[in-house]
Amino acid sequence: MKIKCVAIDDEPLALELLTKFIQQTAFLDLVGKFSNAIEALGFINQNEVQLVFMDIQMPDLSGMELARILDGKKDSDKTRIIFCTAYHQFAIEGYKVDALDYLLKPYSYEDFLNAATKAYQYFDRILNQESTKPALESSTQPEYIFLKVEYQLVKVMLRDITHVEAYKDYVKVHLKSKPNPILSLTSMKNMEELLPSDKFMRVHRSFIVALDHIDSVSKNVIQIGNQQIAVGDNYKDQFLEFLSRWIS
Repeated sequence: MKIKCVAIDDEPLALELLTKFIQQTAFLDLVGKFSNAIEALGFINQNEVQLVFMDIQMPDLSGMELARILDGKKDSDKTRIIFCTAYHQFAIEGYKVDALDYLLKPYSYEDFLNAATKAYQYFDRILNQESTKPALESSTQPEYIFLKVEYQLVKVMLRDITHVEAYKDYVKVHLKSKPNPILSLTSMKNMEELLPSDKFMRVHRSFIVALDHIDSVSKNVIQIGNQQIAVGDNYKDQFLEFLSRWIS
């Protein structure tokens, strides 16, 4: 699988480096590079672009403004974003538009590759979910995800996750193997997309649960270890449908 991507940066040297990194990454296909976000938007609207690597502070149209435009597209057409910027104060805003990652300049090729690999894993999951071949899906089922924790990517095994909890602009990822949760700067929506839908379910505005770790259910309250999680009104029908498949 190759990911069709574009590079956007108004600084010539930064754009040259970004282009170089993309071209030396085997699973990325550079289909365009731009020093102007408005020109890039026109290209994205006319061509298939899955991933955008871009700066934030640019003239005429900023990277954040472009990201909000792209975020407004329907999910099936959405182009995902990885920000490459020198300004760390935009990190929280970046995750509010569901950016896949946030590279802080100056970044190394190792940093770039970690972010690109995260994008590859995301698109691989989307491809598997759309596949109609069960055998293929089972053979390519992911076993782990990478989460942004402070300034590093942390590998987390899916089987270790018991539930995910919203916490301001972060999420708390509760693990069976650790007494304290991992705090990651991302959104619940992004976590919902990252986690396989046959193993995890959003049951509340603030909670995603691992179905295999549910100990009991009583009056729309899920028990996972010592944690009680109420099923939200907007999620009851989906959860009851899941339960109905296992009630004899």
